[in-house]
Amino acid sequence: MLNKIVSLSKNEDFKKLLTGRKTSNKYFTVFFKKIAEKDHNNLNISFVVKRKLGNAVKRNKIKRRLKNIMCDANKEISINGNYSYLVIAKETILKDEYKNIKKTLFIEFEKIK
Repeated sequence: MLNKIVSLSKNEDFKKLLTGRKTSNKYFTVFFKKIAEKDHNNLNISFVVKRKLGNAVKRNKIKRRLKNIMCDANKEISINGNYSYLVIAKETILKDEYKNIKKTLFIEFEKIK
């Protein structure tokens, strides 16, 4: 289990992650890559929701859901702390249930080793 979830803040970090490997499904796309300057005791992850998905309330709801799921995932499954992650939400995440999104996110992060 990693200590805590830390969001990426620098534009260069986002650009580096977008050049890394990716996996996607119907709810989101996950980009991941090793970034040498990051602390490996913390989970480096950011969530991105495009403006076309809805107003600020809907976008923040999606981010809150994803952060909550990642807190549970950090406790329940082993997540590779060497990688930094970028999760980009898709439109279908608004219409589906929390438990389905959680199950899918767990499966995706178990694939990344």
